[in-house]
Amino acid sequence: MTKYQIQLLEDKTSLAHAASNLIAQIIESTLKDKSRAKIALCGGSTPKATYSLIGKKNIEWSNVDLFLGDERWVDNKSQDSNCFLLNNSLFKEGNPSLAASFFSVSTVELSSPEESADDYERILINNMDGDPPKFDLILLGLGDDGHTASLFPGSDALFERDSLITVGEGKGHKRITFTSKLLSSADNVVFLISGSAKQTALKRLLDQSESWERTPAKLVAPSSEIIVLADKDAYPSF
Repeated sequence: MTKYQIQLLEDKTSLAHAASNLIAQIIESTLKDKSRAKIALCGGSTPKATYSLIGKKNIEWSNVDLFLGDERWVDNKSQDSNCFLLNNSLFKEGNPSLAASFFSVSTVELSSPEESADDYERILINNMDGDPPKFDLILLGLGDDGHTASLFPGSDALFERDSLITVGEGKGHKRITFTSKLLSSADNVVFLISGSAKQTALKRLLDQSESWERTPAKLVAPSSEIIVLADKDAYPSF
């Protein structure tokens, strides 16, 4: 049974500061035992402020490998891409975080989303250890429909059990996404959840009887406790 540790923050700003401090702490702790820290980032509106803060921190970025948990199959310069989000928050000019190694998803320069998924899976296997590869930290968001990464309700991606990366579809876009297998292999999983629109989805995530088919975020089931950072607006009244 998946366990959740809820950390309730006053507002979006408090959430961003708590998240950036936690990420820094996990990176620093990881680098005491390993030569490199492997981190998977999420997209969406909630983490942008977190990335802006963490990017300015003076940690050992040169020993950090950053990946994307999902990406829309659009040009990386598109405002719809997670690369665009990172370039306007984490990777701003002058940030110490620019010393990190970032492995982006090749998208429309390849022939299909399926080819992009296969290509990113090869990148993961070539740059990580373990079967499946084990991230030191995976950051995740939660959609108001219960999706996380690009695992959307009703998507065939929910049923992919063998691959590390697959093709999802949601909100008008084909997407490249980590599978539940890969998401569940991490040492640390942290959800960043903000805003009243997320109350129902968060309530379902925490409900032991909730179906993963209706709330795909339930598929994320690491052996460790999942940390949920949520602001008061997002926290449901049970």
